[in-house]
Amino acid sequence: MTNRTARIAFAAALVLGALPLWVSRVLPMVDLPQHLYLISVLHRLEDPTTLYPELFAARHALTPYLGYYYLVSALNWLLPLEVANRVFLTAYVVGLPLGMAFLLRSLGRPSWPALLTLPLAYGDSFGWGFINYLAALPLTLLCCGLFVRTLTDAPRRARWAVGLAACLVAVLLFHVQAFGFLAFGLPWLLLTTPVPEDAAARGFTARLRPRVAALAGVVPGVTLFLAWVVLRFGDPPDIQPGAPWKAWGPTFSPQNLAWKGFEQNRAELLQVLANTFHDGSDRWPLYAVGLVAVVGWALGLWRPGTRREGPVARWRLLGLGVLALALFFLLPFDIRGYVYYLNTRYAHLAAALLVASIPATRLEWRRPLCVAAAASALLVAFVMGRGFRDFAEEAREWDALVDVTASRPRVMGLVFDAGSRVVRFPVFLHGAAVLARERGGVPNFTFATTPHSPLRYRDAVPPTFPSEWRPQQMDYATQGRWYDHYLVRGEHPSRVFGGRLQSELVIVGQQGRSWLVRRRQGVQ
Repeated sequence: MTNRTARIAFAAALVLGALPLWVSRVLPMVDLPQHLYLISVLHRLEDPTTLYPELFAARHALTPYLGYYYLVSALNWLLPLEVANRVFLTAYVVGLPLGMAFLLRSLGRPSWPALLTLPLAYGDSFGWGFINYLAALPLTLLCCGLFVRTLTDAPRRARWAVGLAACLVAVLLFHVQAFGFLAFGLPWLLLTTPVPEDAAARGFTARLRPRVAALAGVVPGVTLFLAWVVLRFGDPPDIQPGAPWKAWGPTFSPQNLAWKGFEQNRAELLQVLANTFHDGSDRWPLYAVGLVAVVGWALGLWRPGTRREGPVARWRLLGLGVLALALFFLLPFDIRGYVYYLNTRYAHLAAALLVASIPATRLEWRRPLCVAAAASALLVAFVMGRGFRDFAEEAREWDALVDVTASRPRVMGLVFDAGSRVVRFPVFLHGAAVLARERGGVPNFTFATTPHSPLRYRDAVPPTFPSEWRPQQMDYATQGRWYDHYLVRGEHPSRVFGGRLQSELVIVGQQGRSWLVRRRQGVQ
């Protein structure tokens, strides 16, 4: 196989890996309706045909979520919103192996193991819709590669340092957790990466001088992070013990930290890598790349290739993987009021780094391994594409209810059953945001209530029950009368509204397990 054939195989694998994003009308991601709603509001904030101008205002503050929202909003000027979002997600899916390939090449390693990360683009964080964090992962790998090149490529250090500075700022603007990993990963690379001047260097100053460019490259990102910390943590926490999405105590107090035990984390490690479908079919691609990785490790140990890394430097990639794995096991699950699903998100980063840390083997084995890794992308395309299409058929209930939703609606989501027959995640939880976005209205819950949103409410937050997960806590008299539409799923509206269903409310649409109820005209 020629290098050209290997490049074609690599490119084909990237296309196959992203294909599931384009074969389905709707993607099974829990938070996606909320993200698209915020982007729609951001993009149409001055549109008088919507409720957006009277309810929302831009939040002019530094937050680590700006990257995703503003980039897709910018793409929305050229493309329909959902297409713009798919383009962004495609860049993430193909960016993960491309970022890993750049890091591998920066370390002087073959790039083919990067293809083994393709199935890891999906899984737990994808299913929950943690798009901001996912988008930061390719940039995190790119940062590591740029940092290594700033150290080792003496003639072009300044150029790499500028790229490193821009990339590190971008990581922070997408998600602070990825930036947190680099707080450990970059020092590890600094300590384990030799520079060309080391052979003739005498003394600490002589060794430090060629590393100054790399250290300078992290200054803008660190400065921006410290500014955000001052802005974010300078405000007194909103402490409400027991309340959802609120701090239960001071930031790092025991009552504010939720932990998972070691055994629970160990049991969940492999599960969260491929946990999308009820039938477990999304594990097939994971098993395929796992087999290729095992064969690659065996061949690398049995017939090692020419080593371009020293005895310490050869452990750099594996060390990064161990660091990510340590964050998965050692960090809390939640810091209430600040960060949720904290440790779990590091599982995919750890797996990607560990699976790509295969030792180099002889050239004649690399190309067959590359083909085997690329072939595993066929499984990704087939399994994920089939599952996404099946979910899209199930999600057609949203389309039917949008048709009977009035313009500028105020929609309360009463989702008693957010589950799906196809996927494991509660993907119908934010259906009210779908109806509100399509008609320029507002749902009872949006991410504008969170401090990392690019938007805020102009006045008081619309009345609603304490958590979108607990519709049974809705009090119609105090929370429900503000709304003129009610999306009910999992319970018949007569059991929710009782006699009001005849006197004040009427069912205007029903599809699948969902009903749309509207307030009768003239009833306040």
